[in-house]
Amino acid sequence: MAPLSPVTMDTPLRYLKGVGERRAAQFERLGVGTVGALVRHIPRAYEDWSRLTPLVNAPFGEACCVKATALEAPAEHRVRKGMTLYRFRAGDGSAVMQVTLFNNKYAAARIRAGEEYLFFGPVGGNFTRREMASPLIEPAEGGERIRPIYRQTEGLSTRVIEGCVARALEALGTALDDDPLPAELRLRHSLCTRRFALENIHFPTGSEALAVARKRLVFEELLVLQLGLLRLKGRARSASAAVMAHDYTAEFYSLLPFSPTGAQRRAIADCVGDLRGASPMSRLIQGDVGSGKTAVAAGVAFTAIKNGWQAALMAPTEILAEQHARSLSALLAPGDVHVGLLTGSQSAGEKREVLERLADGRTDLIVGTHALLSEGVRFARLGLVITDEQHRFGVGQRAGLAAKGINPHLLVMSATPIPRTLALIIYGDLDVSVLDELPPGRQPVETYAVRSSKRERAYNYVKKHIDEGRQAYIVCPLVEEGEGETDLASAAEYAQKLAGGPLKGYSLGLLHGRMKPAEKERTMAAFARNEISVLVSTTVIEVGVDVPNAVIMVIENAERFGLAQLHQLRGRVGRGQHKSTCILISDAQNEEAVRRLRVMCVTNDGFQIADEDLKLRGPGDFFGSRQHGLPALKIADLNGDMPLLLEAQTEARALIASDPELEQAEHLPLAEEVRRLFDQVTEQGLN
Repeated sequence: MAPLSPVTMDTPLRYLKGVGERRAAQFERLGVGTVGALVRHIPRAYEDWSRLTPLVNAPFGEACCVKATALEAPAEHRVRKGMTLYRFRAGDGSAVMQVTLFNNKYAAARIRAGEEYLFFGPVGGNFTRREMASPLIEPAEGGERIRPIYRQTEGLSTRVIEGCVARALEALGTALDDDPLPAELRLRHSLCTRRFALENIHFPTGSEALAVARKRLVFEELLVLQLGLLRLKGRARSASAAVMAHDYTAEFYSLLPFSPTGAQRRAIADCVGDLRGASPMSRLIQGDVGSGKTAVAAGVAFTAIKNGWQAALMAPTEILAEQHARSLSALLAPGDVHVGLLTGSQSAGEKREVLERLADGRTDLIVGTHALLSEGVRFARLGLVITDEQHRFGVGQRAGLAAKGINPHLLVMSATPIPRTLALIIYGDLDVSVLDELPPGRQPVETYAVRSSKRERAYNYVKKHIDEGRQAYIVCPLVEEGEGETDLASAAEYAQKLAGGPLKGYSLGLLHGRMKPAEKERTMAAFARNEISVLVSTTVIEVGVDVPNAVIMVIENAERFGLAQLHQLRGRVGRGQHKSTCILISDAQNEEAVRRLRVMCVTNDGFQIADEDLKLRGPGDFFGSRQHGLPALKIADLNGDMPLLLEAQTEARALIASDPELEQAEHLPLAEEVRRLFDQVTEQGLN
């Protein structure tokens, strides 16, 4: 039973006339549950039925719209069981064409001889004969317009969705005039009203109206997202932070066995400046593989600890946590800093001792995995939280660790280079420092893409280096057979084949995500000790493996990986003094895959690779399955909408500066849009 109240943006879709429970369930599969979500279900493309092409000028093989008169009623031709054709001729005075409909009795029954129709689709035939096969057909009257094409699901065709959207816009009535963007803001940025935007994004009166509508909706989406992120940042900064009066950077530099790069010095200075400010730091250190982020984290932690506070560093894997604990302890111990380690695989006794030392303040810097989020973890004076490989942790997880202190400073690190356009969105709640220099001695990794026919030569190259005492990785996309893609190399099966064939006599190890943590640790430790010469692995080695003696990376089915992932994998070699090589094995013919591999061969610059990745894949897929816990963008395109993003950011900052909680009457509708957008995300919210 429909509610008595008028239809609003928040009205459940099942109450919209003509929808009902069954169709509402179909819309749910598209993520559309309310009337508002339906009118925000932006068309993915458009068909221009307003631009008519005379039949005689219609380009062969290209979709176009032809207005023509049916010269006869369709004739039925039964070709075979299950296949019936309906044929008729149509003409526009310039030429005649034959129209064929396949198994479409309904469409054929609508055609009347002597009546005029619009036919949309590619024209076939030759210069003496024109034809159209299964075109879209509409009565000519009222049909000359730009028509929307929607993302669909089973049971919901684009035309059904179009009809529901039209009813929704009509049912909303005056509710469409409740514009979340104040009139003064719209005027300042030359934006149309919400009513005009929503009506013309679905049913544009022309290409210019469509462009105006899109600009308004893109700006609104980016503004709302930026407002949400700025409010997250603002709330973190609203309370006083751990007070740090002194800068101990010079003392830290005296502990370093090397001279830091200019980029490292700038990043540490940025962070220490934040630490000495009146509100908590909220900063991202973004750097390419091997740019020295850990040294920056150590420098920041050192100043925090010397000011009397504790620091915590959370890493995504036990391997990486142990690696950090070892290197940081060796570096900071001479400075009288005690480093502890907390992981899930430690014994109860080990954990108890670590927790006691942490709670009474004897441990200055604790390094750990998700175990740091456990209820029993208590700090004496937590002043700084550091998360490594930020793309592995959601906003909620870093907030969970921060909650163990009273508004501690926050530093996140990422070795996943992100184009500036995307960083502005993803890290909108953080200040950003970029490490754009590599430490001296860090060598570029030579990269080659080869066909599978050269695999034997690749093995011989691997053996040559193992015989010289070096080590190698071989990476495969799958773990074992039976995953539906038997043409791809399976790590488990492949390791067996190598051990019994091309690499017989060499020590091989196997690492994949299904292994128990303890098994992984044992394998990696053996590889680090050079007890294993070749590690056959899936992408679990993408992050957190530092074996300077490993100099060759062979990646099977390289076309299966994204550019960012290939770059991360390649970053596992070239970490020592020896020349390193990455070999990409692929027989891919696909143009995009070939381009991806070519990019890997010509540059080691992670930021250049990230820009290419964004161009190839687009922002929606850049991080795979929404690892950041941020709302998905519905209409904005970060490749083309950068100017609008910068405009929206400037406006968002001004709004938050004047009304931090968006409490003023004219900003309440915007606050509601922020709530609605961020409520889509289960991991975080603004409440």
